[in-house]
Amino acid sequence: MLPQHQGDGVRERHPAVTIVLGQPEHEPVRANTERPVGLRPHIERAFEATNVTIDFAGFSGETLYNAIQETLDKVRIGRLTPESIRVRVLISDMTAPMAIPCRAEDQADDPGIRARALRITDRSIHALTDAVQELADLGLVKTATIEVRVHNAAPLFKLFIINEQEAFFGFYPVVEHTVSVDGKPMAIYDAMGKDAILFPFTPSDEDTSNDALYVEQARAWFDSMWGTISREYAS
Repeated sequence: MLPQHQGDGVRERHPAVTIVLGQPEHEPVRANTERPVGLRPHIERAFEATNVTIDFAGFSGETLYNAIQETLDKVRIGRLTPESIRVRVLISDMTAPMAIPCRAEDQADDPGIRARALRITDRSIHALTDAVQELADLGLVKTATIEVRVHNAAPLFKLFIINEQEAFFGFYPVVEHTVSVDGKPMAIYDAMGKDAILFPFTPSDEDTSNDALYVEQARAWFDSMWGTISREYAS
């Protein structure tokens, strides 16, 4: 299990329903960072399809790795048998200055803060890449690809698009906390993914909400970012 980054995660399901102004009512999906049980069943069900696609946009990809690793294990032992897997990951480029993470004292960029975030991202991306590519290397699926691209926008939300049919979205709250930077404690403003509530958008034939439109627009946004201002991730 990877070390848990405070900037990427979900919590246990909460009994209350959160209402977002301007959106239909959705019960938030919450799960502990180590056990993202709210998202995992949707990902596992997606792997029952012949061709699996997962698009993720967010901070480090740690939530995606934690949510998908158990499902990949089930492919490895033959309980799930997709023919192809395609994963696309769109994350912020921590080698470039951006609004967050930053020093809390003066809200200024700090290379040490970004280097810390980059190390966390590298661990998540490498683990995710190895886990997906291993399935193709072992001949368990016909094709398995993972592509990672970065952009210069600050990480303000996380988005999952599963098999182009379901979407899960959550805002990253910006909070102040103290971390170790170059061996010294430093107060920073950071995107706190563990406090992000994921809202599901899962259209159905009887659906009268805006879920289908949301998924369509989420896919269009992801593709526009992917094809314009993002670039290949270089670890």
